[in-house]
Amino acid sequence: MKLFVSAPRGTTGLLGRELGDLGATDIKVVAAGVHCQADHSGLYRICLWSRIANRVLLPITSFKAGDTDALYDGASKINWQEILSVTATFSVHCTLSQAVIDHSHYASLKVKDAIVDQFRDATGERPSVDTDNPDIRINLHIRRREAQIALDLSGGSLHRRGYREAGGEAPLKENLAAALLMFSGWPSQKALFDPMCGSGTLLIEAAMMAGDIAPGLLRDGFGFEQWADHDETLWQQIVSEAEQRREKGLMTLPPIRGQDADKVAIRKAIANITRAGLKSHIHAETCALSETATLPAALTDIDRGLLICNPPYGERIAAMGGLRNVYAELGKLKQSQLSNWDEAIFTGSPELALYHGQVADEVIALNNGPIDCELLIYNQTDSLQKTGGDMFANRLRKNLKKFSRWAKREQINCYRVYDADLPEFAVAVDLYYSDKLYVHVQEYTAPKTVEPEKALRRLQAAFTVLPEVFNVAAEQISFRQRRRQSGKEQYNRLAGTDEFHVVQEGACQCWVNFTDYLDTGLFLDHRITRKMFGELSTNKRVLNLYCYTATASLQAIAHGARESVSVDMSRTYLDWAQKNYSLNDVDIGQHRLIRADCLEWLDSALQDKKHFDVIFIDPPTFSNSKRLDKEFDIQRDHVQLLNAAAKLLTKGGVILFSNNFRRFKLESEALKGLHAEDISAKTIPEDFARRKNIHRCWKITQAKNT
Repeated sequence: MKLFVSAPRGTTGLLGRELGDLGATDIKVVAAGVHCQADHSGLYRICLWSRIANRVLLPITSFKAGDTDALYDGASKINWQEILSVTATFSVHCTLSQAVIDHSHYASLKVKDAIVDQFRDATGERPSVDTDNPDIRINLHIRRREAQIALDLSGGSLHRRGYREAGGEAPLKENLAAALLMFSGWPSQKALFDPMCGSGTLLIEAAMMAGDIAPGLLRDGFGFEQWADHDETLWQQIVSEAEQRREKGLMTLPPIRGQDADKVAIRKAIANITRAGLKSHIHAETCALSETATLPAALTDIDRGLLICNPPYGERIAAMGGLRNVYAELGKLKQSQLSNWDEAIFTGSPELALYHGQVADEVIALNNGPIDCELLIYNQTDSLQKTGGDMFANRLRKNLKKFSRWAKREQINCYRVYDADLPEFAVAVDLYYSDKLYVHVQEYTAPKTVEPEKALRRLQAAFTVLPEVFNVAAEQISFRQRRRQSGKEQYNRLAGTDEFHVVQEGACQCWVNFTDYLDTGLFLDHRITRKMFGELSTNKRVLNLYCYTATASLQAIAHGARESVSVDMSRTYLDWAQKNYSLNDVDIGQHRLIRADCLEWLDSALQDKKHFDVIFIDPPTFSNSKRLDKEFDIQRDHVQLLNAAAKLLTKGGVILFSNNFRRFKLESEALKGLHAEDISAKTIPEDFARRKNIHRCWKITQAKNT
C-alpha cells in the first residue's frame, strides 16, 4: 500500500532512513514527510517504532474541488463502507494550502455530510462523529483546487507516546527530541546528561532509543485498529516482539541523568519517567546549572558521553540570572568536567550560543512549533582553528595594543578596537570602560551568498576568543546585529534588562545600555563632532536637533553654553537624556529638553523669534512616528530642514550637520544664502579610520554676501 508519513521540518531525511529500516520501500523524501510503500507488517512497525513520524496517512483519493459542492460530490464517490463500519466513530480534520475553499471547518463538515449521507442511504443508519477520540480519523487536505482525502492510520500524531501528561514550560515534542538525539549521534555515546532537563523528554527518548524500546508501546491505540482491513493477529505478534526487545534492552541501558533548577519541572520529569517505566533507569534531580560543581563519577569517568539540552527561555531564564550566563555556564561545564564528551544545544536564540565559548562543528536548522531553532553540535575537532578564530584573536591583540595606547594618550574611555578588518569576521568590536570593561559586538549582516549556518559558526569563533583577549567574563560581552532600521523600529526596545552603565567622555558622564536598544546611547564615531560642538558653544545659545540621548548637548554644557535646547521626537531617548542631565547636575531650567517633531518645532521657534548661535543637527536617515503624518527622509527633506534651521541662526552663527546615509548628496545649491564646508575627514576618529564613510559632516555658515 502507498503511504505518506509526515514529520517535523528538517527531520524528513532521518525519517526516510528510519522507514527503510522498518521495511518500507519506494521511499521518496519531500519537505513535509516521506512517500513510501509498505505491507501490513511495515505499516504496523512504522506506527509502533517510528521515533520521528507525526502521522501515517493512507491516501484514498484526490479530485478537483473548486467549491464545497464539488468537495461533497468527490467525497461521496468513495465507498466508505469498505473503510469504516456504521458502529464506528469518526472525525474529519482539514488543512488548507492556498485553497479556493477558505474555511477548513466548513470543508470538514461537507466531507462528514458525504460520509453520513452515504451510510444513511445504504443502511438507514449512520456512524457517529467524535472529534475528541474517534475510532477512525480522516484527513482532508486542499491545495488550491485539489482535494486529497486520506485515512490517518496512526490515529493522531505519533509524538504522543503516552508517558507525558503535561510538559513543563516551553515543552519539546517527543519526536523532535528523538530527532535531536539522532542528529547528535545518540546512542553511540556511553552516557547522557541533560543539565536543564525540564519535564524530562530528552531523557526518556534517550532511554527508549538506547534500550531498544518501541516509542508506541505506551499509546492507548492507533487509527488502524478500527480499520476494516486491520490484521489483529499480525499486530499482536509485532507488539509481542517489541515487548521482548524492551525487556532485553532495559538490561543494558547506559547512565542517563538530568537536572533542572525548577522543582516543579523536576516533579513532572519524575512523573513522566515513572509512567514510561524507566524510574530505576533515569536519575533526575533539582539542581541549578550554576550549582553543578561536581558531577558523579558515573558520568565523569566515561570517556565519551553526550551533553545535550534545550535551554529554557522566558521567565524561567530570568530566574536563573540571564540568558548569556546560561550558555556561558554550559560551556564551562563541558570544558571543566566533560571535556571528552560530545555536546548538543537546541536553541531558538542561536546568537546566545556565542557565549558558550566553543565553535559548533555542525549547525542544523529545525523548528520547535512555530519557533525557528538551530541544533548546535560540538564534537572534539579543533573548530576554532578551522574557522579562523585564532587569526581573529591575533588581529584583536594587535589592534588592542595599538588603540589602547592611543586611547590612553587621548583620555578616551570608549572606542572601537576592530571593524571588519578580516572579511571572514564581519563584526565591529567596541570597548566601553565603566565600573569594568564591557565589550560590545555588532555583526554586520552577512551577504545572501553566505549560508546562515556558516556565518553563525564564524561568529561563534569570534566570540570564543573575546574573553581571553580582553580578560572579561561572558556577562561583560554583549551582541547586536546591525541592519537597516525602518519606521519605528529604531525606537523599539529589544530587551528589558534595564542594565545601564556610566561611562566618561571628556568632562561628562553618560549612561549606556548594551542590551535593551539597537544603539548603546553613545555614537562613538561622533566623538570628535561632539567635542567640536562643545568648543563652539562657549557662552553661546545652542540648539541640538534630533538630540537622541543628548550627549552632544552635554559637551556644549560642559564647555560653558549659556543656554541650550535639545529636541527629539522619541520619549524613550528624551527620558534617557534626562538621566544624563541628572547624572551631570545640569540645570534643566537653563538647558531644556523638548519632545517634538523637529521640523514642526523649527516653524514654531521662528514664530517665537528664537535665535541660536550654534545648531547641531544629526538626523536619522529615515524616521516616522504616530505623531507624524509622513515619514522623514534625510535625502528628500534635508534642504527644508537646513533652510528652516538657518532662519534661527544669529549673525556669524554655525550649523554642524551630519548624517550616516552612505549615499547622501548635499544639495548645496538649494541652501539659501548658506555656505557648506565638508568637514567629514576632520570628524572621523582614528578608531574609525577603516570606515571613513561611517558619517558625513558639514560646517554650514551664512554666505559672505548675505
